[in-house]
Amino acid sequence: MSLPAFPRAASRQLSGLIFGLAVVLTLNACGSDTKAVYPEKGRGDTSPTWGEKPRETIFGDCGLFDTSCKRKSAQEASGGGIGVNAFLWRAALDTFAFMPLSSADPFGGVIITDWYQPPESQNERFKTQIYILDKVLRADGVKVNLFRQVKDSSGAWADAQTDAKTVVDLENSILTRARQLRTASQDAN
Repeated sequence: MSLPAFPRAASRQLSGLIFGLAVVLTLNACGSDTKAVYPEKGRGDTSPTWGEKPRETIFGDCGLFDTSCKRKSAQEASGGGIGVNAFLWRAALDTFAFMPLSSADPFGGVIITDWYQPPESQNERFKTQIYILDKVLRADGVKVNLFRQVKDSSGAWADAQTDAKTVVDLENSILTRARQLRTASQDAN
């Protein structure tokens, strides 16, 4: 014996109604304590803010073409699109220009040279790692690691001790060159 068609259709409608009611109640419960935030504009202000946060742009505080805006000083500025102080970066590259460059990362501030063998000394070679540590031109903003190898009696390269004074002298030469570059930049402006 089969059921009549009417109760089957009523059963579908009832289950659809219950499902719809459950969806509405679920959605209503999710958004019960939300607060709408609308853009606010002050009188004469053309840049809306969202809630309490100031408007941020990819062009910074001064915008792209605002020439009347006060920019950071040359010492505070990092020097453009790189992640470290541009004067220290350029000075490090200038100071170690005689050595072959293995790797340079301007965003991380790391310069790695390849082994350099001075023409006057065929039994030793040097390699450096230079780290630019700050966006500001400071005395502790640069660190140099110097590696030295000498040939042993069998002709193989062996690690040798480096003089700490040599490392300090290299760091000071980078700082001196960076100050010269900053002074030249300020004189040009």
